[in-house]
Amino acid sequence: MRKIEHIGIAVKDLEKSNLLFEKLFGQPPYKEEEVVSEGVKTSFFHNGPNKIELLEATNADSPIAKFIEKKGEGIHHIAFDVEDIVAEIERLKNEGFVVLNEEPKKGADNKLVVFLHPKSTNGVLIELCQEIQQ
Repeated sequence: MRKIEHIGIAVKDLEKSNLLFEKLFGQPPYKEEEVVSEGVKTSFFHNGPNKIELLEATNADSPIAKFIEKKGEGIHHIAFDVEDIVAEIERLKNEGFVVLNEEPKKGADNKLVVFLHPKSTNGVLIELCQEIQQ
């Protein structure tokens, strides 16, 4: 893992949350995107070299809707940038981590993503991200 890629925050209302974080960071989100396969709308903010992703559920069955129902709004995941996501999946499985999706899938912000189960990471949902090469 090379660096923290972003921190994901689950929100009930993306529009209201965008305004809040725009005030906090002094700038609007640089990108908004819907990931239909995950039932989520996202926005991304830069904060220095760091990124924050806000996530709003687009349907009641989405992972974000279930997270908010259970825990309320707040930090949902920490994402780490990796050079070779397939190699990292194998390495982490061999280390005993539970991988939620064995095959990387397309996520927001031009990334391939995979998640590690929070039960194997001290209660923190970990996302691995690899930039999709064009």
